[in-house]
Amino acid sequence: MTARAAPPLRYLSSADVTAAMPPLAERLRLAERTMTALVDGAELPPKIGVHPRPAGSFAHAMPAYLRSGDPTGADDLLGIKWIAGFPANRQQELPAIHGLVLLTDPATGIPTAIVDAGPITAERTAAISGVAIARFAPDVVGRDPRVAILGAGAQARSHLEVLGHVLPGMELSVFDRHPDRATALAAAAERTPGIRSARAAWTAHEATRVADVVVTAASFAPADQRQSLTDAWLTPDALVVAVDYATYVAASVAHDAVLFLVDQREQFLANREIGNFNGYPDPLATLGEAILDATPRPRRGRVLVTHLGVGLADLFFANAIVGRAAAADLGTLLSR
Repeated sequence: MTARAAPPLRYLSSADVTAAMPPLAERLRLAERTMTALVDGAELPPKIGVHPRPAGSFAHAMPAYLRSGDPTGADDLLGIKWIAGFPANRQQELPAIHGLVLLTDPATGIPTAIVDAGPITAERTAAISGVAIARFAPDVVGRDPRVAILGAGAQARSHLEVLGHVLPGMELSVFDRHPDRATALAAAAERTPGIRSARAAWTAHEATRVADVVVTAASFAPADQRQSLTDAWLTPDALVVAVDYATYVAASVAHDAVLFLVDQREQFLANREIGNFNGYPDPLATLGEAILDATPRPRRGRVLVTHLGVGLADLFFANAIVGRAAAADLGTLLSR
């Protein structure tokens, strides 16, 4: 029997990933496919973490497997994301987050691609927020939608294009504890299609008090500095999309919401067990379950969607990016 040739092993740098990133409409489709695949067909544990020095650092392994509907397994996905966060790096003017996605041939286990995870993390997170916002933002009559972003880092920046797409004509308020970052993000927002106006707010409460949609994207904080955003900060029918765990959003908001959704129930419960969501109730459903059930936007009351980030989203995005990179001859083929 002739030995089967191993597929090439392609390495994609951050620049390669950015060049091969799918357009926004496809990113939103990939995000929705991820959320619904989590309901049935996906196998992935909660993030497996270790906590190296210095204090506040972490490294997470995020393995995932998708058993597709194709009986041949041609559309299966298998791989892992490795993500390390070292907040103290900022003191050395180094990035605080580093990550890679490893794609593996699901039929043989042979690694096929090593992909810089930075751009993927930013874009898949924003796309999942976009799926939630498109479905659960409150109806606004007679005026433009009002949006607040708390935090002005990379995650917030990646949300701008998505927000302008799903809420065209929106007015944006940005708060960050570093005013210069909020001002810079507001300036970038005003250059983003779909965003009519943007400004930096002096306080987080000022940013959220009239917002129809609130996105929390702050840097993770110690437990004693979390959950400052309460119901008193929010309009009666606000949609809150939290991508920073419970850094901002208080447990009372989840308790009082008419609809509280998470991306993956098991991961949320595991994080609550170790104290990242102290006081939070069980979610009513996952975002994927709500999509498959065609759950409507409630006519009245607040909605909270918390997404913690799942490795399957990284695989969906990485797989699409590798395909586009191969077609464009991007990246480096590594010897085995």
